[in-house]
Amino acid sequence: MPMSAAQAAGPAAQTSLTAEVLESAVVDETLLVRLLRRAGRTIARPAIQCFEMLLDGGTPHQARLTVLAALTYLLLPLDIIPDFIPAAGFSDDMVALTALLGLCSRHLTPHIRERAQRRLDKWFPLNR
Repeated sequence: MPMSAAQAAGPAAQTSLTAEVLESAVVDETLLVRLLRRAGRTIARPAIQCFEMLLDGGTPHQARLTVLAALTYLLLPLDIIPDFIPAAGFSDDMVALTALLGLCSRHLTPHIRERAQRRLDKWFPLNR
């Protein structure tokens, strides 16, 4: 395998080459942070809404138990149908997600959505 010019020149040349590459890269960290926060908000919103629904005293006990069971099933590494099985592997996870979506559509009140939004804004602030 042929050596590069930096390898032939020794470790000092490799260090300066790496430093040159790093110094020439320009990353707008503010933009990156904003993008990550927005992505985080999008992903976190339904999870925070489910959390607030669990905490809400008006949510029926059966709905709370179903949400807890579905979330626990989704988070545990063990599945009824292992995820590595093509096509069928995620079908059991889809059943759990469908149960969550159905419960959320029936039991998310404006009050729960408002509390979830406040928590989302606190955890993922939008700094423009």
